[in-house]
Amino acid sequence: MEQHKKSAELKRQIRELATEFGFSGFGVADCDLTQHEDAFQKWCEQGFYGEMEYMVRHGSKRSRPAELIPDTISILSFRMEYLPNGAADSWETMQNREKAFISRYALGRDYHKMMRQRLAKLAKKIGELIGPFGNRVFVDSAPVLERGIAERSGVGWIGKHTNLIEERSGSWFFLGEIYTDLSIEPDQAASNHCGSCSSCITACPTAAIISPYQLDARRCISYLTIELKGSIPVEFRKAIGNRIYGCDDCQLVCPWNRFAEPSSESDFKVRNGLDSPDLIELFEWSEEEFMKKLEGSPIRRIGHERWLRNISVALGNGRETPQAVTALKGRSNHESAVVREHIQWALSQYKVRSVVLHLSN
Repeated sequence: MEQHKKSAELKRQIRELATEFGFSGFGVADCDLTQHEDAFQKWCEQGFYGEMEYMVRHGSKRSRPAELIPDTISILSFRMEYLPNGAADSWETMQNREKAFISRYALGRDYHKMMRQRLAKLAKKIGELIGPFGNRVFVDSAPVLERGIAERSGVGWIGKHTNLIEERSGSWFFLGEIYTDLSIEPDQAASNHCGSCSSCITACPTAAIISPYQLDARRCISYLTIELKGSIPVEFRKAIGNRIYGCDDCQLVCPWNRFAEPSSESDFKVRNGLDSPDLIELFEWSEEEFMKKLEGSPIRRIGHERWLRNISVALGNGRETPQAVTALKGRSNHESAVVREHIQWALSQYKVRSVVLHLSN
């Protein structure tokens, strides 16, 4: 009984600290991720991870926390909202094919470092309350089954689009974890509230959500524009539209996101007008400009080559204008074969549409 009281009091104190450090949700999970391990293994066996070899590199360490960090008993799971306040309307930006759409999570500063620092400070505060204890902080920085942990801790449930959802906050949030050797009573796992809704499945431009709770990453626009290093398969290029970094469609149509509130975090505020930028302007950035203007941004990790590749596709899906043609032809001799290929594809789309228009008249 005494141990239970101590555990409950510590959890209350951690919850207060979580709020103090800007986290909107907190829960505790044990290390039994058997259900999520089985689902993850089946996903991997079907090759749905594509080129993301790191997803399978570490074996069972991802789903068995004590194998990753010995002596782990409890996992503290945290949620932080990121929806930028005052960002341009997503649908309007996607409908304007002279503009570029960038996933809302990437409009501000990269969350990884900021959240890790916050969680490290939070762990230090816990240590001040109870004395030294074993802990490791993770924010998408190690083989961690973060959505399974979050669901098991009650922070949210895994939706049919495979993102985590919380009934008061929707799905516009990041996750972070503290693995610890503390024995803290786990919270009740979150229950699923997707019901019969299939909005996310219907809305996916490339049919990447092949069935409820099953995502084939190889078809996902976020994967194609961020993770994939080579050429984007031709079959998906038109469906990408003007999405040059990520895709939010499945979240935008989710009914639970009507309850989502913009984040108050200054790090997540829109930078460089990336909420509705001009495609040609972005395409004309030199590699030096790309690196400088996107300093501290998660977008920087894809590099200038993939940046140009993605924008070439978006320009090809847009309206043919003298400015667009000039911009594309201006880079048609780019040193990257991948960039050249996508530029030629974009220019070919203009020719195809011109022929179709001519025949229709």
